[in-house]
Amino acid sequence: MRTFSLWMFCAAALSIVGCEDKIQPSIISTVDVLAQQESWNSTIVVSDSGRINAVIDAGYIRVSELSQQTQMSKGVIVHFYNHEGKQTSLLTSEEGSVDEISNNLEARKNVVVVSSDSSRMTTEQLFWDNQRQLIHTPEYVQITTAKEKLRGHGFESDQSLKHYRVFRVTGQTQAD
Repeated sequence: MRTFSLWMFCAAALSIVGCEDKIQPSIISTVDVLAQQESWNSTIVVSDSGRINAVIDAGYIRVSELSQQTQMSKGVIVHFYNHEGKQTSLLTSEEGSVDEISNNLEARKNVVVVSSDSSRMTTEQLFWDNQRQLIHTPEYVQITTAKEKLRGHGFESDQSLKHYRVFRVTGQTQAD
């Protein structure tokens, strides 16, 4: 009888332990983490009505599901073109992204833009508005042209660096 009671007690204890909630693994949404497409040493052409606005070369390109962003890293080079198809400037950065709907670009880390007339602008983050063909940033910038050296926080320019504004400016310029 004692063996039977001990057996019943063990069976009851095991059934109670067996009914406990199991530890559920945490569920992490990986929908936007996993790459839908990946490419190495590739080119993206941004055009409108058959006219090329920019050609982007990147060491690594990653498109994620649902993000509507193309992420680029391992070196990004952007060739900007005017309405006549002539290259107006060259942008380099370590990484960036392109919005798949608007084709707007964000460049990050060690951003340098050099125009066809050798004007040079540096910053850590820069945005390109595809529709307006403008580059801008709220970040610290340095711009060097044949006539001036300017520094400041905030910048807006056409992509050829011919007509630009530096906000909260410090620097040097030469009078004509």
